Amino acid sequence: MVSPESVQSVEIARAESTRGEVVLRRRTNGTGADVLELRVNGVFVMDTLETTSEIELAAQALELVEDPSTVLVGGLGLGFTLQRVLADPRVERAVVVEIEETLVQWMRDGTVPHGPALLADTRATVVNADIAMAIAEARSTYDLVLLDVDNGPGYLVHQRNEAVYQEEFLRRCRDVLGPGGVLVVWSANAAPDLLAALRTVFGAAEEQAHDVLLQDRPEEYFLYLARR
Repeated sequence: MVSPESVQSVEIARAESTRGEVVLRRRTNGTGADVLELRVNGVFVMDTLETTSEIELAAQALELVEDPSTVLVGGLGLGFTLQRVLADPRVERAVVVEIEETLVQWMRDGTVPHGPALLADTRATVVNADIAMAIAEARSTYDLVLLDVDNGPGYLVHQRNEAVYQEEFLRRCRDVLGPGGVLVVWSANAAPDLLAALRTVFGAAEEQAHDVLLQDRPEEYFLYLARR
């Protein structure tokens, strides 16, 4: 994954946690529009310009389930996956698990301008927790589980997230899905080992490549889909 270079970039928020540094920057793109960019430990994670794969993470799953009334989203990010989930009137409850409390606060207080309206939706609940713990302690089932908690197994920001892409955790995800429920995992790179693990756990899985543009450079992001 190639991270965008921030020309005319200014830092607007910064926080430190036991996991390291979270930074929100504003940059100006080629048309003069402002773009927000999220970096964790110096690594580009996402921005508000190229959001297609975050949206497709939700859109692809929503298409596969007739009645996706309950959705679990692993990773709030800048909110575009949640936004697409809540745009579907069939969704009655969306739980977002985000480990970085500061990121949730930036969404709530308007540091991320579209955040307050998004999180004001009464169907949305944000849980400040590690996704592995949240899945392990889940007491209800979901129609969809959408995971975008790191940059994928080949480009980890936090090494501890390696387990999120392995069989043991994927089995737990399967167990919190209702019959016919769908798991989708986002990755910045092709992840053949993840695909193999999903096929072991679910019996079948699909890899989708999505073309994106990062600072006018063509890249590919990947979605991995499996159904219980």
